[in-house]
Amino acid sequence: MAINLQKGQRINLTKGGQTLSKLTVGLGWDPISKSRKSGFLSSIFGVKQSEIDCDASVLMLNEDYKLENNNVVYFGNLRSRCESVIHTGDNLTGEGNGDDEVIYVTLDKVPSNIHKLVFAVNIYDCINRRQDFGMIKNAYIRVVNSSNNEELVRYNLTDDYSGKTTVIVGEIYRNGSEWKFAAIGEGTNDTNLNLISRRYR
Repeated sequence: MAINLQKGQRINLTKGGQTLSKLTVGLGWDPISKSRKSGFLSSIFGVKQSEIDCDASVLMLNEDYKLENNNVVYFGNLRSRCESVIHTGDNLTGEGNGDDEVIYVTLDKVPSNIHKLVFAVNIYDCINRRQDFGMIKNAYIRVVNSSNNEELVRYNLTDDYSGKTTVIVGEIYRNGSEWKFAAIGEGTNDTNLNLISRRYR
């Protein structure tokens, strides 16, 4: 049974001696339905509201929790050099049920110099489209044991992220020989992946 975390909580993914090799990390969100008013105006002026394109990324940090060698996996770089982190691709709308973007993590392939994987979601072209996370609902991250499809942990983001264009969702990190997950849920005003990356340089 999956454990539901609250913001700031942490959990040992390998508790009880559980052997973990490959994880499936699913991230999901839904756009808030367009109002009748916006639909009416659109029909008059022929203006169509842009879909909200959220992009998930993984920043691979060293022992000092710093980013080096551009170790970032995202829609433009779907695989880490070591093949330990694989992104399955970009979902352009966030509509529909289930995970919107999926990232596979093979723990025993993660290089020894990598100590933390930071999972972030940002809104693509948010300035031009005038979009922020106040237009998003039902956001979550979940971690699944790929070997048996058991959901280990889920974190539903319930904070109000209005005005925020990026959310640092969660982290998977080393603790000795163990791997742990932390529910972060930190909203920022970073407008693209380059700005997110600067936080860890």
